[in-house]
Amino acid sequence: MDYLHPILDDAAIARMSSLALAHVGDAVYEVLVRSLLASDGLQTAKNLHRRTTQLVCAPAQAEAVQRILPLLDEHEQEVYRHGRNAKPKSVPKSASSAEYSQATALEALFGWLYLKGRYDRINELFGVIAEGFEE
Repeated sequence: MDYLHPILDDAAIARMSSLALAHVGDAVYEVLVRSLLASDGLQTAKNLHRRTTQLVCAPAQAEAVQRILPLLDEHEQEVYRHGRNAKPKSVPKSASSAEYSQATALEALFGWLYLKGRYDRINELFGVIAEGFEE
């Protein structure tokens, strides 16, 4: 098995809960953010960490997902809806329940795309999100 690029079939992905997809997608999204920030080459470790935590928190992810919602195809919308409707055991104090649901949905979508091996689509959607980082 290729642990860096695990491509699962539809049946294997269908057996996963939305929260399991979000678990994977959380890591994928954070790697994307960290890679983007580090590629600037001018950041200190402290600033990298501070900016990363600003961009991967639930309120920031809830804002980011609004940029890509109109771009999602039917299957991606379904994954997003399932992720948004997942019921985590707790919500962090730094986010509203709605923000946390949207962040979970974004992570589930990125996890689903990653496990399907749709790296070009991940790059396309993250590119739209990253444009908003400049604002």
